[in-house]
This record gives sequence, C-alpha cells and structure tokens, in this order.
Amino acid sequence: MAGKNQHVVPHSGGWAVRGAGNSRVSSIHSTQAEAAQAARGTAQRQQSELLIHGRNGQIRERDSYGNDPFPPKG
Repeated sequence: MAGKNQHVVPHSGGWAVRGAGNSRVSSIHSTQAEAAQAARGTAQRQQSELLIHGRNGQIRERDSYGNDPFPPKG
C-alpha cells in the first residue's frame, strides 16, 4: 500500500514537509531545497508522490515514486 503524499510548503519564514491530510508538519527546514530533499526520501520509502509548492501555495513541481501505470490511461 502506498504511503501519504508528501508536500513541501512555506512555513514561518522557512519550509516544511507535511504528509497529505496531516495537521502537523513532519519537519521544518530553512530552505526549500532541504525540505524537498527530506520529502523526496520519505516519498521514495513510502512509494508515494512528492508535491513542491511555491511561496504562493500553488504546486510548482511534482514527482511520483509509486506504481505508475505505463503507458498512462487516457
């Protein structure tokens, strides 16, 4: 079973990693790159998706580490 998607989000002047649906953050980092690296490792272990948000909150990048069908449906 796949784990929770990992989101890199702005947080109190820095960046945080938050699992999808969690109210609390998993970790806090001073740069977006550090947060993305931590979230990427978790997403790979849990075979889930990594979503990196910009300062405005919109998703600007996403990577999937789960069992994606190839070729994609549709």
